[in-house]
Amino acid sequence: MTAQENAEDVRLQAAQPDPSVPIRVAEPAKPQAGRRRGPRVRAWAGRLALIVPLLLIAGLVLVPQLLASGDPTTPVSTALTAPSPDHWFGTDELGRDVFTRTVWGARPIIVASLIGILISTVAGVTMGLLGGLAPPFVSGLIMRVLDVILALPALLIALMVVAIAGSGPTSVVVAVGVAYAPAFARVVYGSVRRLRTTDYVSAARVFGGSQTHNVFRHLLPNLTTEIAVLVSSALGWALLTAGTLSFLGFGVSLPAPDWGVDLASGGKYLDSAWWISTFPGLAITGAILLSNYLGDSVGSLLDPHRSTTARQQKTVIH
Repeated sequence: MTAQENAEDVRLQAAQPDPSVPIRVAEPAKPQAGRRRGPRVRAWAGRLALIVPLLLIAGLVLVPQLLASGDPTTPVSTALTAPSPDHWFGTDELGRDVFTRTVWGARPIIVASLIGILISTVAGVTMGLLGGLAPPFVSGLIMRVLDVILALPALLIALMVVAIAGSGPTSVVVAVGVAYAPAFARVVYGSVRRLRTTDYVSAARVFGGSQTHNVFRHLLPNLTTEIAVLVSSALGWALLTAGTLSFLGFGVSLPAPDWGVDLASGGKYLDSAWWISTFPGLAITGAILLSNYLGDSVGSLLDPHRSTTARQQKTVIH
């Protein structure tokens, strides 16, 4: 046996494990309880943060008497009383409780915004479907008209509507619906033009599916997420528009409570009774911020590509 073969045998023997030494097998790492509970806690926190504002909005609209049982149109104390433990938001120029009027004043503006956005959704989706499925000439004509309307601010469109229809809560609802319908139509039009060329829609058309069948079976189900995200994003702008119209005197009339009306009526007392306008203004701001938060939450739940879609839709709404 050569010296080279002896060296190879020594190396192989050194590489073999010693049978007298026990072999320790590493145990798999146990998952930490905190890491396992983390996603669940965040998920429940997100749901709770979504449910609580919805319950608050529902309470303000449906049962405001649970938060403020008094009559918002009846004087309860001395006029222009500053905020105190008896009257949290003070009293207005007629001695009416500002807190009660703020709670009851939520209903007109929230209801007008919700119904207005519902009108915008129905009208905008219908126009978008017609524009996306119509022949090129008709489609181009519809969308050029919508482009002209979209060039105008939504508030200006709403003011034009109330100038024609007159003042009142119904006019505010119609104005909000007309002002935001073109934005819905534009988004739906683009989505329909994209979906109509997909394989499953083309296959349904080849196998004899009617236009109506394709709309309700293939197009609308695929538009549900985009419509929901757009509705949630437009609600804050609808609240701002409805509040502005009420502030300008096109909504409900005094002595009925309304955030916009109370904000305007307290303008002449800003130097001596700031609370008359401040608290309705804060309520409008809080409602808009809350609706934007709800919109982002709904969009995050429904749309996995929320960041891109939200930027595109908010640009259209602006």
